[in-house]
Amino acid sequence: MVSKPHGGKLVNRVVTGRRREYLLEEAKELRKVSVSESLAADVSNIAHGVYSPLEGFMVYNDYYHVLYDMRLANDVPWTIPIVLDVSREEILGLKEGDDIAISFKNTMLAIMEIEDIYKWDKREFCKKVFKTVDVRHPGVSKTMHRKDLLIGGSIYLLNDVPEPFERYRLWPVETRVLFEAKRWRTIAGFQTRNVPHRGHEYVQKAALTFVDGLFVNPLVGWKKTRDYKDEVIVRAYEALIENYYPKDSVVFSVLRMEMRYAGPREAILHAIVRKNFGCTHFIVGRDHAGVGDFYGPYEAWDIFNEFPDLGIIPMFIREAFYCMKCGGFVNEKICPHEEEYRVKVSGTKLRKMILSKEKPPEYMMRPEVVEVILNFERPFVE
Repeated sequence: MVSKPHGGKLVNRVVTGRRREYLLEEAKELRKVSVSESLAADVSNIAHGVYSPLEGFMVYNDYYHVLYDMRLANDVPWTIPIVLDVSREEILGLKEGDDIAISFKNTMLAIMEIEDIYKWDKREFCKKVFKTVDVRHPGVSKTMHRKDLLIGGSIYLLNDVPEPFERYRLWPVETRVLFEAKRWRTIAGFQTRNVPHRGHEYVQKAALTFVDGLFVNPLVGWKKTRDYKDEVIVRAYEALIENYYPKDSVVFSVLRMEMRYAGPREAILHAIVRKNFGCTHFIVGRDHAGVGDFYGPYEAWDIFNEFPDLGIIPMFIREAFYCMKCGGFVNEKICPHEEEYRVKVSGTKLRKMILSKEKPPEYMMRPEVVEVILNFERPFVE
């Protein structure tokens, strides 16, 4: 039995048929707010139930409770405010109760009912969400450059932004049907923003030992410099799954959603999102959604103790390393050998090797995955 949607009901704010045609005409007469790619993705994720139970961008009451209590105003767990920022000029003359049109580039995305217009303290937001106001943190830097007002209210989706990886995009209503068709009663969700190395594979397969199926769900969209490009991640996982996983044991789907690098708070958000896709379990990585040294290695594990009512089971699988004496990938709980025999798979080291067009050894990364990555002239975000 797949998990119940967060908050009890899978949200659907997608407008179809004649009503969509009517609203598209109405949108032409409305004030337009143009949004970034990340916010455009949030619009779609709200409408398709990825962010259930949210039906729109947060009003002040929810924003306040999420920021300070890590719960919505109705006490449902939620850790990062999902907000739409605007300038005063963009909404000059508008008030609560008015409608606006949300657009991205040349696409009319949605109509939004303005339920709330409010100011936000960006430094306070950063203190709570990122636990720092240091602009070296990519989430802080991005937040401090956002606009000064927030508007909240329900949305009606008219169009999705075109998805370059459409054949790998599944919405929660689709994954839930798929998991049921596969007769998977337990599903472990895996969040990633990287290409897979042997450590990732170890963690995924360790989880797969205890559940019926694995849902690999990499984020595509805005990432920081030196992260892997979306296409590289997708192609690398194609190679891994095709060559090293039993048939029908994995569902692979991309999720267009920005990385916020909010560490423990983002780990909870990632779990909630996978719960909405139907996962019963969620693999929580060491330093999950972390960046630099802003978070402790196990903060993202500890925060789950604060959410006994989350409705999805976290899986804390210890970091894997290659042991020369064991002759394979193990972790500290099952390997008795000294540090001198242990070779850790470092993402930083792998990046350096790939940048210099050097092939990582097989104990670090599968050769088929290496081949895919090295076929790209520039595999990293610049």
